[in-house]
Amino acid sequence: MLYYIDMIKNRDKIIEYLKNNKQATPGDISRYLKINRSATHRQIKRLLEDGVLDKIGKSPKVFYMLKNESEVLAKSNIDGKLKETIDENFMIITADGNRKEGVEAFVDWCKDRNENVEKSAIEYVKTFDKYSAYKKDGIINGNYKIKKAFESVYLDDVFYLDFYAIERFGKTKLGQLLLYAKQSQDLQMIEELNQKIKPEIVSLIKKQSVDAVGFIPPTVKRETQLMREIKKGLNLSLPELNLVKVKTNVTVPQKTLNKLSHRIKNAEKTIFVDDNRKFNKVLLIDDAVGSGSTLNETAKKIKEQGISDNVIGLAVVGSFSGFEVISEV
Repeated sequence: MLYYIDMIKNRDKIIEYLKNNKQATPGDISRYLKINRSATHRQIKRLLEDGVLDKIGKSPKVFYMLKNESEVLAKSNIDGKLKETIDENFMIITADGNRKEGVEAFVDWCKDRNENVEKSAIEYVKTFDKYSAYKKDGIINGNYKIKKAFESVYLDDVFYLDFYAIERFGKTKLGQLLLYAKQSQDLQMIEELNQKIKPEIVSLIKKQSVDAVGFIPPTVKRETQLMREIKKGLNLSLPELNLVKVKTNVTVPQKTLNKLSHRIKNAEKTIFVDDNRKFNKVLLIDDAVGSGSTLNETAKKIKEQGISDNVIGLAVVGSFSGFEVISEV
């Protein structure tokens, strides 16, 4: 009983201290309470879980601040299915480089846009459910989009693991992970991405009886190439097609092209299949599908070279409909 009384007293003391001092490090709080670091961190952890505190920075330099009381109230009004869906699926990367997830992130998102939290939470779950309806066994079939985009379709099927973004609420959690893993070249985030996508990819390969795989090569040179790390993380025991991205006088990434015809030409003239083996079904893997030009043109070359008559494509994320440019990835 005394333990819980002390815990409540210390909780109140921390809140009062932060009201007066605006911010504090764990060391500041430990010295103020006259308790050890371990006990201090337990107190801080509970206050973070209850949505009372904000954490700023990364170890070894971390500061804690009180959340706005209205934010705490708004968070407490999101419960049931709303809380479950948002906690599992909502994620943002803030302008100052902090990753936030769940209800806490959603409240911040609403506050930044002057949106009503409870009303927005209801609309988010409704919108999320709308797009989730396109998933079957964790996979989205993107054939409708490809068939509308191209006069000649060489892909027999195309799939996404998720949409890159949904209306009004922006990038999905997987979209956020992909974008910032690629841009920051953060190996820990890339590993997290791999863990999320591997089960679905392995399952698709088994269901589709795939006997060879090809990874779409990157255009932009980076120290850490996302597709190479994805390939390593998947560690598939399948033959890999040798797909080559040729160097040109000026590097023109697909994401910079706004016309579908330009994207088709870019893929046609820069990606080649340097292979002469024969396979029953080939899976092409890319990080993101905007127009689908790269996957479709690569499938065309595979078929024209007699490597396989059955080629399917898979992207970690894809756009919902029509020719939408995912210009960030």
